Amino acid sequence: MTVTDSLSLQNARHLHLAAQGLLRPLGRRARFADVHASVRQMSLLQIDTINVVARSPYLVLFSRLGTYPANWLEETLASGALFEYWAHEACFIPFEDYPLLRHRMLEPQRLGWKYSEKWVEEHQQEIADLLKHIAQQGPVRAADFANDKQTKPGWWAWKPHKRHLENLFSAGELMVVERRNFQRVYDLRSRVMPSWDDAQHALSEDDAVQAMLSHSARSLGIFRASWLADYYRLKRAPLKSWLAAAQARDEIVRVEVEQLGEMWLHHSLLPLLENLPSATHTTLLSPFDPVVWDRRRALELFDFDYRIECYTPAEKRKYGYFVLPVLHRGALKARIDAKMERQAQQLVIRAFWLEPGVRISNAFLNDVQKAINRFAQWQGANHVILENAPPEILAAWSHQWAINS
Repeated sequence: MTVTDSLSLQNARHLHLAAQGLLRPLGRRARFADVHASVRQMSLLQIDTINVVARSPYLVLFSRLGTYPANWLEETLASGALFEYWAHEACFIPFEDYPLLRHRMLEPQRLGWKYSEKWVEEHQQEIADLLKHIAQQGPVRAADFANDKQTKPGWWAWKPHKRHLENLFSAGELMVVERRNFQRVYDLRSRVMPSWDDAQHALSEDDAVQAMLSHSARSLGIFRASWLADYYRLKRAPLKSWLAAAQARDEIVRVEVEQLGEMWLHHSLLPLLENLPSATHTTLLSPFDPVVWDRRRALELFDFDYRIECYTPAEKRKYGYFVLPVLHRGALKARIDAKMERQAQQLVIRAFWLEPGVRISNAFLNDVQKAINRFAQWQGANHVILENAPPEILAAWSHQWAINS
C-alpha cells in the first residue's frame, strides 16, 4: 500500500483532527454511548482535578460531543466500561485495554514517584489491615479515614491511608470503581475482576508496547515517529521495528507533508484522502487535550507554542493560570484565560489572545463567540465577562454579554 501524493500542512492537521474527533461537530445531540466511544477514539482521557473552568476530562469530552450531562463520565466509569490507571498520566481508559497496562501494575516500582516501595515495606501491616477492611466493609475513599490536622498540603505529605490507597492502586491491587464528587472510590481488583488470571490474560511488556504504539498511531491519525512514544509515556519504545512491521502489515503508510517531511498515516484515514472533509468545528480545548498535551507536537503540527502555567508562579506566567486553546476550523488560532464564577453564573475571560498572523474575519468572530457561549451555558453561566482582548474583538463582542438560551 503506497500513497504517492504529498500532503499539505493543512491536510495533515485536518487528518489529525479527524482521528481525534475534532474536524467537524458531532452533528446531533450527544448520547450516553458517545462517552465511551470518544475515549475509545482517543485511546486515553487524561485526568486532572483543576476546576477553575471545568475539570479537564469533562472539557475534553465537551470539545468533541458538545453539550452533554457531565455525570455521564462517572456513570461510564461505574458501569465498568472505563478504568483508571497511569497511561499518558492518570487517565480514564477503555476497559478492554486493561491488558495493555497490566505489566505496569506488576512492576510498580518502575513508575517513579507514583509508587513508593519503601513506604509499602515500612507499612506492610497497615496495608494488610486496609485490604482486609475493604474486603469486609466494601469500597472506600481516602476521605473515609481520619486526617492528621498537622499534615501539610501536598502529595508528599498525604495522610497515611491515602498513601496506602495510592500505592495499592499503582500496584493494581485496588481499582477505582466510581467517583463521588470526583473523589476516587477504591475496591479490590479481585472483586472487580474475579476471573482475571495474569498467567492466562496478561500481555508481556513487549506485546503491550506493540499494542500501545498501534493505539497511539490510530488516535494520532498522522504522525512523526518521534511523536508516538509520548502518547502512553513509553520510555523504551522500539519505534524503528514497530514502524517497519506496521508498514509491512499495511497498518500505516508513509507520506510526505509540507514543511514537516516524512510522516506516517494510519490506514483508517486512507478513505478520507480522496475527498477530505473541510474543517468546520470551533471549540475550546483543555490544556490536557491529546491535541496539545505533547507541547512539541502542538508546535510542530499547529505552530502553537503552548505551556500550561497553572504550576508556574503567578508573576512568571505569560498568559494565565488555566489557558484554553481555541480551535477554529482546523487551526489553533487563539487562547483564553478563563474562570467560571458559579455563584454569579458568569464565565469570566480574563484575557483573550490571538495567535500571530490570525486574521479576524466575521466567520471567526461568530464561530468563536458561539463556541464560548456553548461552553459557558454548558457550565451553567448566563453571562460572559470579557476583561481583556484585542480592540477588534472588544468592538465586535463588547466587555460583557448575555447568553441567549
